[in-house]
Amino acid sequence: MAMLWKFMRVAKYSKTALSPKVKARGIPTHSRHSSSKSVPSDFATSAPCSNAVELFGKSYPQDDYSNVTEKILSKVGKNLHNRKHHPLWLIKEQVKEHFYKHYLGRRGTPLFSVYDALSPVVTVQQNFDSLLIPQNHASRRKEDNYYLNRDHMLRAHTSAHQWDLIHSGLDAFLAVGDVYRRDTIDNTHYPVFHQMEGVRLFSCHELFSSIKDGEGLQLFEQGHRTAHKQECHTMEAVRLVEFNLKQVLTKLMTHIFGDGLQVRWVDCYFPFTHPSFEMEINFQGEWMEVLGCGVMEQQLVNSAGAQDKIGWAFGLGLERLAMILYDIPDIRLFWSEDERFLKQFIGPHIWHKIKFQPLSRYPPLINDISFWLPSETYSQNDFYDLVRTIGGDLIEKVVLLDEFAHPKTKKVSHCYRIVYRHPERTLTQDEVHRIHQAIEESAVRELGVEGRF
Repeated sequence: MAMLWKFMRVAKYSKTALSPKVKARGIPTHSRHSSSKSVPSDFATSAPCSNAVELFGKSYPQDDYSNVTEKILSKVGKNLHNRKHHPLWLIKEQVKEHFYKHYLGRRGTPLFSVYDALSPVVTVQQNFDSLLIPQNHASRRKEDNYYLNRDHMLRAHTSAHQWDLIHSGLDAFLAVGDVYRRDTIDNTHYPVFHQMEGVRLFSCHELFSSIKDGEGLQLFEQGHRTAHKQECHTMEAVRLVEFNLKQVLTKLMTHIFGDGLQVRWVDCYFPFTHPSFEMEINFQGEWMEVLGCGVMEQQLVNSAGAQDKIGWAFGLGLERLAMILYDIPDIRLFWSEDERFLKQFIGPHIWHKIKFQPLSRYPPLINDISFWLPSETYSQNDFYDLVRTIGGDLIEKVVLLDEFAHPKTKKVSHCYRIVYRHPERTLTQDEVHRIHQAIEESAVRELGVEGRF
């Protein structure tokens, strides 16, 4: 969910980010119906005749904002959430079935429609402006996102489709897809992951019809904005929307994880929605945040053409749920083509109980790298993105071990520990050494650091 922007990190990549022209084919740009068909990526680098990226049959001229790498583009169009029997597909189908079964319209048909084949290429207006994210907000930074150019990007959240779907006349929908963010490197973070967005709008009648003596209650007033409500909402409306949202999500999590699930809510008063929450569940004695949600910003709802309605929205990560439900220890495994992984999730039905059986646990190889930072602005995710581009899924984790400021020169040094481990085979020190050396050389060349190798 766009309003709950706590996950963004920082990175920048420059000269070797893309060949002069990269082509890709995949899902159509505008898909309006739920689909389970995955379309694989098909990439080819053409002659450097133009400075552009081609995705889904459309060309995007590169400019000073272009920073998407070929490594990231190779993931576009994979659509793991639509790949039958994949663990992300299983989670998606479980959530869909729950909403189809428990939330019905007047004629007995599902209230929520599902959109799982929307293009991941969106405009900056869709990803930020339509969601009322200020121009100077940190989440817009080039270092946080994968931009095709100043006007187009790979979506950073499925909230990028909220305005369009509401504007099309929808009051209740789920939007599912792959999202792209520059981030840290460990077993729970990956630059491409999958989200499900849920949105529900209520008319005055829908919200108050079940309330005794609710005829006199209203959705809107001319009041003041507080930490608990927006200025246009009545407190009664906000409390009912909040209650409905928490009830819907508690039922969903209980349905997925079982009746013994413990749930708690953490208040998060973000600038784009009031009130807003994070949902945490107790898994194996540890409280884990699984999704963010809140009452929708009324200005967004109004601008999309639903001025007489109030609503809620939530955003959840499919990988996070799948890792908990199936006990998958490493987020890189979702991209595995190893049959020993994939066959474990083939069952007679989507609710078949599965516990992931680890593949042989291969030993890690650890190498450290130290360098002086350049005088100009440096972001740790500059380095993380470079490491991912060169090492790919051989990189299990990157940790900043030490930060040192020279007392005389005031120069700052970083020391990172890179953990190499292939999820499906044993790495040799020779091949890791070659990768590590390439990272060192690229860090000097691309990031302007001074090596202490």
